[in-house]
Amino acid sequence: MKINWKVRLNNPIWWVQAVGSVLLPIISYAGLTAKELTSWSALFDLLRSSLSNPYVLYLAALSLWNAITDPTTEGLSDSVRAMGYSEPYKN
Repeated sequence: MKINWKVRLNNPIWWVQAVGSVLLPIISYAGLTAKELTSWSALFDLLRSSLSNPYVLYLAALSLWNAITDPTTEGLSDSVRAMGYSEPYKN
């Protein structure tokens, strides 16, 4: 699996997508809304408790997998064109 990690990790949009893809299934499974997480300790407690729940970990991992893979290419790798980028493609 070849993924252009250099470009993805330097792209703030990808970070928002990746973090959201992990947090949202955890928050949803707990039956919370974002406005109920009013402190860092509440967020860390929620994350800590989710580590002991295999189903929540599966949901978060699957969601992150969807954020990493490119559905416009065959297989799991980025396209040859995307592998040649040194920064996100600009239209």
